[in-house]
Amino acid sequence: MLHKDIDHVLVSEEEITEKCKELGVILSKEYEGRKPIMVSLLKGSVPFMAELMKRMTVDLEIDFMDVSSYSGTESEGDVKIVKDLDRSIIGEDILLIEDIVDTGRTLLKVRDLLYSKGAKTVKIVSLLDKPDRRVIDIDADYTGFVIPNEFVVGFGLDFNQKYRNLPYVGVLKEELYKE
Repeated sequence: MLHKDIDHVLVSEEEITEKCKELGVILSKEYEGRKPIMVSLLKGSVPFMAELMKRMTVDLEIDFMDVSSYSGTESEGDVKIVKDLDRSIIGEDILLIEDIVDTGRTLLKVRDLLYSKGAKTVKIVSLLDKPDRRVIDIDADYTGFVIPNEFVVGFGLDFNQKYRNLPYVGVLKEELYKE
């Protein structure tokens, strides 16, 4: 059922499930014989990571980072590490799980940080890609859906901590975030 604040659904729950199955097969083949660490960027990527890891057949570990670069609807560009990893990642294969690649600032900072901590490899897996907003030249290695430059919420994505629990990705009605 469509939430009253959503203009329209951009990516349905069924489409997300199918894409996670596809990505799970691809990543399971890629990491066969290895044990990647899935690093979820809190809070938005948690539902995506949970759905994706169910679809993978390799042994894996999970960890979390909390990084922030947003105030309201705009990326500030100053990326802050609020919560770092709980373990060493020296020599490890990292699957960095992100909800959306937007400006690219956060991903670049986190990817570089993971390499500086000794990661052997860092691959970015993002549910959504919004290339029209990119200001830093970085792309996910694996992407679920390329979307237009619309303000989206649901399936982990929020506006002022609301709408994360929607089972789909929807476009928020403009009057709710425009001043």
